Amino acid sequence: MRYLHFAAFLLLSLTVPALAGYDPNVLPKGHEYFELRDGLSNCRIKFEGEKTGRIAFLGGSITASGGWRDHMIKYFQQKYPDTKFDFISAGIGSMGSVPHAFRLERDVLSHGPVDLLFLEAAVNDASNIPDHPEQMLRGMEGVVRHARMANPLTDIIQMHFVMPPHMDDYNKGRTPAAIAQHEKVAVAYGNVTLNLALEVTDRINAGEFTWDKDFKGLHPAPFGHQLYASSIQRLFAAACQRPLPVAAKPHALPTMIDPKSYAHGRFGNIADARIIKGFTLEQAWKPVGKIGTRPGFVNVPALVGTEPGAEFEFSFDGTGCGLFIASGPDAGRIESSIDDGEYRITDTFTHWSNSLHLPWALILDDGLQDGHHTVKVRIAAGRPATGAGTALRVFHLLLN
Repeated sequence: MRYLHFAAFLLLSLTVPALAGYDPNVLPKGHEYFELRDGLSNCRIKFEGEKTGRIAFLGGSITASGGWRDHMIKYFQQKYPDTKFDFISAGIGSMGSVPHAFRLERDVLSHGPVDLLFLEAAVNDASNIPDHPEQMLRGMEGVVRHARMANPLTDIIQMHFVMPPHMDDYNKGRTPAAIAQHEKVAVAYGNVTLNLALEVTDRINAGEFTWDKDFKGLHPAPFGHQLYASSIQRLFAAACQRPLPVAAKPHALPTMIDPKSYAHGRFGNIADARIIKGFTLEQAWKPVGKIGTRPGFVNVPALVGTEPGAEFEFSFDGTGCGLFIASGPDAGRIESSIDDGEYRITDTFTHWSNSLHLPWALILDDGLQDGHHTVKVRIAAGRPATGAGTALRVFHLLLN
């Protein structure tokens, strides 16, 4: 998942039109949109003193597509020309805080100690799990706490990217649910935050630019990516105004906000599942037909079942579990039972499944007693409304 190649700089060479009403250094309401809290001293000591740095970018498609991330890579290279950087790109489309928490170990921490972690999930959390604010908190706290347990010196910048529902909430005088949940984590753990959703809302309301003509969507036009980067650079410049300590200081690890948070989230190997009937372990799954897939979720191992009654089971030690699946047009309902308990029905079909085999993190239960558990999963009959959809394709077990 590392990222550093020539294509990054091709995007940086594009000219972003200057808008008459927008100046990144003039704030529409006279106040900034970031909170420095514990600051960024630890990563600055590495960048400025030790001349090394590992920076990770963890997010969804807005991060995966480059743009703001490419600008920031160039910014750090120019600001610290004598520093040897390792940049980790861990953006995957459709991913919010819940899948972030379970893939953090594989996609970020496996590369070694992280000095600075850029983290975004507000858009996908609001889109993917709008009815589960508790998971928004558990996912975000899971990422932050896991990262800090791995390296207490890691500085974290939590960013709240913008989408129209966020702007609607702010214009009605309320904080969007995902941002409110993520802010709870930032306050408790002393993380830096940057509220780009509120900044864009205020700037649009001030007439500096428009959503439709200039920003052009939650996947921003080049102008939007440059705005994101400019705001992050203002934040970093402000952090650099603070005196630099002689030595790095470990961040405090507070009591968990939510004991059910996914701080021990990890991937379990599907090869460890026991097939009871109807499933096969395909070594290089790919769909039949022209429905799209996400990079990294095709031509890879998958546990596949397509008929009602197909069943497998797995065991784990912990407090929660789930499945990392592909949810396509034929995604079905499943029934799951933990420790021979009552079966629960879950529909794995999503709003986006008709057009994409969507990578999807599905939590089965996150409130178990800490200990050894056995989970049974079977495919149920098709969805009542259509009678269609009886497929389940599993890439990873989710274990907490």
